[in-house]
Amino acid sequence: MTLFLDQMSERGLVIVYTGDGKGKSTAAFGMALRAAGYGWRIAILQFIKGNFRTGEEKAFQRFSDLVEFRKLGIGFVTWHPKRPYTEHKEAAVKAFEQAQEYIVSDRYHMIILDEINNATRFGLIPVSDVISLIREKPKRLNLILTGRGADPKVCDVADLVTDMRPLKHPFDKGEWAHAGIDY
Repeated sequence: MTLFLDQMSERGLVIVYTGDGKGKSTAAFGMALRAAGYGWRIAILQFIKGNFRTGEEKAFQRFSDLVEFRKLGIGFVTWHPKRPYTEHKEAAVKAFEQAQEYIVSDRYHMIILDEINNATRFGLIPVSDVISLIREKPKRLNLILTGRGADPKVCDVADLVTDMRPLKHPFDKGEWAHAGIDY
């Protein structure tokens, strides 16, 4: 069995979590926790999400010897109309450049590009650049892309795609996000 697991880890997967339901980032962070259990080096790079403190950021600080957690965005594009679109685009381009550096460094077993699907959906990053990044990643790297509206071209080159569908959520009753559940 060990030989089988060793052989499987030689090829990293491209995983996409998308859809309108809750749980895309949560699923990716769960995979990071699982990978940390095996001593993997992990980078979590957040596109879009702003500088407010989240439970996942606080939790992954406890694993700082294995997990590097970086917020690279300046906030939700549609929630911060006071920030011009050009500022969001500049931040996303810089975040993408940093993601490229992380990926080509070949220092990580897993890299999570959190909310990158939204960055392409809002036109902040060209889909073709994301596909090139996927194709150029080191063979052993597991690359996880999250966010609503994953482009079908990205889904085509991925190994695993999960579409989260909402069935029921407290938001439907007007409740706001819950600490420890939503952030």
